[in-house]
Amino acid sequence: MKHLVILGSVWPEPQSSAAGTRMCQLMDLFQDSGWSITFASAALPSAHRIDLKARSVQEAEIALNSDEFEVWLAEQQPDAVLFDRFMTEEQFGWRVSRTCPDALRLLDTEDLHCLRAARWEIMKARSGGNAHTAIPVIDDRRALYERMVELDITQRELASIYRSDLSLMVSSFEVALLREEFGVPAALLHTLPIFAKPTTSPGFEQRRHFISIGNFRHAPNWDAVLWLKQDLWPRIRASLPDAELHVVGAYPPPKATVLENRREGFLIKGWVEDALATMAHSRVCLAPLRFGAGIKGKLLDAMATGTPSVTTAIGAEAMASVDQWPGRVENTSEAICEAAVNLYQNERAWRLAQAGAARVLTHGFSRERYQSAFAHQIRVLEEGLKAHRKANFVGAMLRHHHHRSTQYMSQWIEAKTRLQQHTSTEGIDRR
Repeated sequence: MKHLVILGSVWPEPQSSAAGTRMCQLMDLFQDSGWSITFASAALPSAHRIDLKARSVQEAEIALNSDEFEVWLAEQQPDAVLFDRFMTEEQFGWRVSRTCPDALRLLDTEDLHCLRAARWEIMKARSGGNAHTAIPVIDDRRALYERMVELDITQRELASIYRSDLSLMVSSFEVALLREEFGVPAALLHTLPIFAKPTTSPGFEQRRHFISIGNFRHAPNWDAVLWLKQDLWPRIRASLPDAELHVVGAYPPPKATVLENRREGFLIKGWVEDALATMAHSRVCLAPLRFGAGIKGKLLDAMATGTPSVTTAIGAEAMASVDQWPGRVENTSEAICEAAVNLYQNERAWRLAQAGAARVLTHGFSRERYQSAFAHQIRVLEEGLKAHRKANFVGAMLRHHHHRSTQYMSQWIEAKTRLQQHTSTEGIDRR
């Protein structure tokens, strides 16, 4: 049995974020191909983490900047190592290369952090920092490239992609951006979206209210909540005085909870145990995202539960075209509110949108469509890993320079920590 070690920046929380769902799906794919898995993280255990042992996945707590990690990794003898974000590869990549050089190195990008950051910078510049001003959507890859190359995070993330043997991408838009604008070789990228499938859910009459869902620690979600509170919801509520907006998401900070106003029907619900069930009993999902990247888990959940959604071009990106969207795609306050009110009141429009959701999921997000190609890609890489790495000279060069600098910095931190611990213990002995 082949062994996969997953190095996670956080413990998986599928009920809190799309990233958690994504990680669980990746583990399922490997286990179904006969791999054993150990998930390791230096993060503190979280309140909503999934029970990995119940999924036959071993757990391990690891430390940053410690040679003990390499001792542990050598004992694992992994055939492959998966980094859950580029920051994790930055932290542990050089140790993985040194300890198990023949192990396949995989990077799950989740979404392109540098793309999200570039859109955030563009949005701030064009809106003047106004949290409820709609802005023209920038989806031109060349324009995005020109902004992205100015950001330090872009260099870091692309360097991590080059250093890895294969990067898993959820968005076809992001694959095209990397290949056509940045010149990343196709052999380093593999498209593997988040999976979803239709479920049986209540009908129009059995549903009430609007829902907006998303982890509050994710900046695009918080920005959307502010836009809803300050501009969109007052307009919608004026047309639907009995409707409520339930804002659902893990880790709501005090600045979010104080926004609740029951008289206005604006309710901060926070984390819920079953996000799909909550979505299934809502009539319309609102996802007014002004920036972001990747595939939006909230919108996949809406489709899976047959909940029509109103989102922006950023939200719908790489998921479905505007004319096929199961709801509406709009980019101005007026159009978003008009679409929300119409879907909430118009049962015929609502049912047409609901019917479209199943088609989108079946066409673009079914596991059956992607799992065999992914398993084949892993086998091909394993069999031709030396040739694959030889063809990626840029990656080898970046590994050499990055790993040297990161190694020395990490070892300096480790030595400093040991000195501090020794000094502290010595002081105790003297007392």
